[in-house]
Amino acid sequence: MRVIGADEDPRTIELRRAVARLYRELAAHPADLPDRAVAEEELTALGVMAAAGAPEPAALRHSLLLLVGAIGSVSALALALDLLRRAIDLFGDPPPRGRG
Repeated sequence: MRVIGADEDPRTIELRRAVARLYRELAAHPADLPDRAVAEEELTALGVMAAAGAPEPAALRHSLLLLVGAIGSVSALALALDLLRRAIDLFGDPPPRGRG
């Protein structure tokens, strides 16, 4: 069990919680989802980023897009997916892309 330190970033704590919740709900979802493996891989990647601390917003958003594509239409997972999106939003927006 991981001990949460007083100096730990609360955004990272929230991200880990949201990842864990979505992972649990996905695991408990009975339907055979065609992209379940993609969703599980991205949740694992998000968990690793959160455990390492200070994840890059662009990488977080990339994983979120893949997750939305993999499970976004499953209404039973919508709340957990929204909580994950909110946790990712805590890290701010990625820098704007150049025009060129």
